[in-house]
Amino acid sequence: MNRVRKYKINDFLLRLPVPQYREAIKILPRVLGISLNTFHNYRNILSNDRQDIPYEKVVMIEKLFEMRMGELINKETRCKPLKELMLRESLGK
Repeated sequence: MNRVRKYKINDFLLRLPVPQYREAIKILPRVLGISLNTFHNYRNILSNDRQDIPYEKVVMIEKLFEMRMGELINKETRCKPLKELMLRESLGK
């Protein structure tokens, strides 16, 4: 059973000392404009779940955690460039 989380939120939080962890759990939902329950749901999304965090919130979390863009997600998203896909499509006709 795959228990890998989709996002590195817990990884970041669990590296904090206990007092900072407690403070972060209070501050983050407020800054993100979400409920504590929604924040806990975000933390527990598994990598194979269809559920996702809205993009704007992902960007905010990355900035709050001082991460680079795209660093919050636990797996690499692979996709061919659109130009390559369009070229293949045009050659296939």
